[in-house]
Amino acid sequence: MRAAILAATALTFGAASPAALPIHLNQIGFEPGDAKIAIVEGGAAPIEWTLVDARGQTVKRGKAQVYGPDAASGGEVQRIDFSDVRTPGEGYRLVVNGSRSDPFVIRAGIYAPLARDALAFFYHQRAGVPIEAKRVGAKWARPAGHPKEVAKCFAGRDERGVEWPGCGYALDVTGGWYDAGDHGKYVVNGGIALWTLLNAFERRPVAGLLDEAKFEMAFLLAMQVPEGTRTRLPTGPEIDVGGMAHQKVADRNWTKLPMPPQDDPEERLLYPPTTAATLNLAATAAQCARVWRGVDDAFAARCRAAAERAWQAAKRNPQIYASNSFTGSGGYGDGDVSDEFFWAAAELFATTGGAEYREAVTGSPHFRADLREPGWPSTATLGAITLATARNGLPKVEIDRLRRAIVAAADRFLADEKGNGYGIPYVAKDYPWGSNSSLLNRAMLLGLAHDITGVTRYRAGVVDAIDYVLGRNPLGQSYVSGYGARPLLNPHHRFWAHSLDAKLPGPPPGVLSGGPNSTSMSDDVAKAMRGKCAPQRCWVDDVHAYSMNEVAINWNAPLFWVAAWLDS
Repeated sequence: MRAAILAATALTFGAASPAALPIHLNQIGFEPGDAKIAIVEGGAAPIEWTLVDARGQTVKRGKAQVYGPDAASGGEVQRIDFSDVRTPGEGYRLVVNGSRSDPFVIRAGIYAPLARDALAFFYHQRAGVPIEAKRVGAKWARPAGHPKEVAKCFAGRDERGVEWPGCGYALDVTGGWYDAGDHGKYVVNGGIALWTLLNAFERRPVAGLLDEAKFEMAFLLAMQVPEGTRTRLPTGPEIDVGGMAHQKVADRNWTKLPMPPQDDPEERLLYPPTTAATLNLAATAAQCARVWRGVDDAFAARCRAAAERAWQAAKRNPQIYASNSFTGSGGYGDGDVSDEFFWAAAELFATTGGAEYREAVTGSPHFRADLREPGWPSTATLGAITLATARNGLPKVEIDRLRRAIVAAADRFLADEKGNGYGIPYVAKDYPWGSNSSLLNRAMLLGLAHDITGVTRYRAGVVDAIDYVLGRNPLGQSYVSGYGARPLLNPHHRFWAHSLDAKLPGPPPGVLSGGPNSTSMSDDVAKAMRGKCAPQRCWVDDVHAYSMNEVAINWNAPLFWVAAWLDS
């Protein structure tokens, strides 16, 4: 196992491997009042450590706390806690057995640039408009990808031989965000990403955020099926799908790497409407109506009307699920949309106060269920957050109960820190695809728990999560481009593909890798590592490693939320 770990590490870092740098910490630094934890690999006896300043003067000494064997990382670890050091400064280092950590700062405001860059990711991912050098620099400027995108519906046989009838219309779906490293644009996944940005805005307005969010919201509105449209699905009678939302618009076939979006040669198609996409539209459009009320009343009214049409369409067609049998784009299949119904009802109730939505909220099994970290296939927690934090017509006793449910979830996440040596609020036997976003979505709930209670341990849990993402992990890797001593360099992306074409750029700062994935290692790079890496080490910075190193809008959204929250 140790040999396999070192081999995987060498793949990631080359000469600058953590074998020569065993002290793992947040590589950008710490706010003065925050917890300050580092991890060092070591044996059974507590290791002595020294904290020195930029002049090499000793600031503090101590002994590490032994955790011992750690299944998640595959090593034996100890924890160094120097939280009581609060003096601002540059060039701090930890020294352990003669090995020195990366230099770091202690300073207020260290997360403001990260929040700014994490939000800028969404501008970089825009479709249909040029990405301008004056906003992003000449390196990342490019012509518009898929301008004037008027798409027709997929018709014909899918990969499983199922015949799809198509539709009698085309939609102008220009704009929106590319979902990930490919050029697909998805209503499911666009929904949770947009909600997360708007939730951050509802908590604390951020300059420029509404302009970016409106760009995606306009795309989601454009994906709504015209009223009165009837179609026959591959099985069953003809049905009224007016008001539903198409699942996605994407290429007919997968494109090769690299492939700047303006060079994409594939035919662009609308793929069939689904209940999940329709409810994502209902939820985000209802949230939009609330957020833009008093800012742009016409847009708010347009969003509310679309949300209510989508809700009624989903009620008429509650079980139209996504087909995963189309090539050229991700499926985002989901066979249980009860959580999306709850989420959409919660947003509509918070916005309109309507009795129908209240009944749907209070009658849902998700109304009183324990909360978990949200994700695109599990959105009930989003609805609970809205009901707990946005003004609405629920009785105070129910709102208080939902706020306690957020705190209870945060307590469970903090308890998970005891189950892994790196002390993060996430413990899993295996790490899933996009594990970094799972951790950051937990951090979002921890942040809300701090907002509700003011208890400092919840902020400490948020810091633990961001520390892991920025270097306090067994690879000593910052999973965010442009941040830390060893930042993300080669994400799976068709434009940020410098390793494949020197004329193309690497990623701009503030882009989050999906992170370790030990459960669905489906690309060729990951397949070669299967069974040879502990869960937290199943990652490599390789453009071809899409199951470990892709980027996505629903991953960068919680990165922004957490960075903005820490900065506030």
